[in-house]
Amino acid sequence: MNLASSLVFPHTFVPWFRAVAPYIHAYKGKTFVVGLVGEAIAAGKLSAFVQDLAILHAMGIRIVMVHGFRPQVSEQLRIKGHPERFSHGVRITDELALDCAQEAAGQLRFEIEAAFSQGLPNTPMANATVRVVSGNFLTARPVGIVDGVDFGHSGLVRKVDAKAILSAVDSGAVVLLSPFGFSPTGEAFNLTMEEVATSTAIALQADKLLFLTEVPGVREDPADPDSSIDTELALADAERLLASLPRPNKPSDVSFYLQHCVKACRGGVERSHILPYATDGALLMEVYTHDGIGTMVVDEKLESLREATSDDVAGILQLIEPFERDGTLVRRERTEIERDIANYSIIEHDGVIFGCAALYPYSEARTGEMAALTVSPLSQGQGDGERILKRVEQRARAMGLTSIFVLTTRTMHWFIKRGFQPVDPEWLPEARKRKYNWDRRSQVLVKPLN
Repeated sequence: MNLASSLVFPHTFVPWFRAVAPYIHAYKGKTFVVGLVGEAIAAGKLSAFVQDLAILHAMGIRIVMVHGFRPQVSEQLRIKGHPERFSHGVRITDELALDCAQEAAGQLRFEIEAAFSQGLPNTPMANATVRVVSGNFLTARPVGIVDGVDFGHSGLVRKVDAKAILSAVDSGAVVLLSPFGFSPTGEAFNLTMEEVATSTAIALQADKLLFLTEVPGVREDPADPDSSIDTELALADAERLLASLPRPNKPSDVSFYLQHCVKACRGGVERSHILPYATDGALLMEVYTHDGIGTMVVDEKLESLREATSDDVAGILQLIEPFERDGTLVRRERTEIERDIANYSIIEHDGVIFGCAALYPYSEARTGEMAALTVSPLSQGQGDGERILKRVEQRARAMGLTSIFVLTTRTMHWFIKRGFQPVDPEWLPEARKRKYNWDRRSQVLVKPLN
């Protein structure tokens, strides 16, 4: 290491590692089901993906991995000169296709187990000991005949042996599932990775379901391939979007992975993710960074993120008081909060308010002020600030506003990272400009609402 890097490295590594620490604490002992599409393996991403999974495992996360094999089966069929057929987004599995699927699954299982066994020096796998357990954890049934199409040996998950899987991950092993299931009579069925991962996550009541896929996530405008990725979708919003989209026929369709994320959240999995395998380290970025990557579908309980009532005044006061004392927030009297309580949105966990913000509309200027955005130190770094911001943005759009603005003296960088831009105080609506405290010299930041 040269002198320059030795001087810079501690100043970047130490703050980064400290920022990651809350996520390490939060996810230790949690159960993640991770689905990897066969396309990622065909693209040579398996080694890096396994290294990232091994890091999660080393951090105390219980891992169940499900691999796909669509391109591998297609390649086997092509070599044998046999046409492949799909319907309703599912492969039609005849006898030869079943043989090809079994051959592909066996080869991929061998490659995955070999990847987990590597331990080269100067790689993330050095000193790692990861045991991989696989077996007949899935019971399946045939898809049957749908709309006149006989799906042959294609199947659906009938039952997941959750007790056996949990016993394996409790022992410290990574459980590896192939998209195959067996009937009580021993008949084999070709399943889809997405259904296996979703059914397993529900059966285990996993903390996360993560798909590493061909797509970067769900775009804010599904019809515009250049629009930004929607990094977080509440379950209700995801359900509405899914209802507006046509039935998926291929993995690149917006609703293909979204339907499984929605199903998982309905089944009790709190968070489901769609991540791009093409981005190196996507899994680590999603789990251990504040903003993540790809799209997360969140099962938000109605009592968790909601508009405030008069019963919440005391809790809001208790939350914001420390920030008023240190000058981060402008002091607000109880009577002011009681008067404006309908403007507030809050995050509540087990009856305790952990975050809040108020929206004050200036309808004539088609903008609104977000004020008193506060997150308890006990839950900072877990995304509550973004959740409140999204709720305020939703309320502003519903009012017909085209932008929101904030006044801050200390947290401008947090807002800039989330799409706000600094403007001169003269930009403020006239009614707000008259109340601007020129001595405080607050920074004014504005975010357009597209």
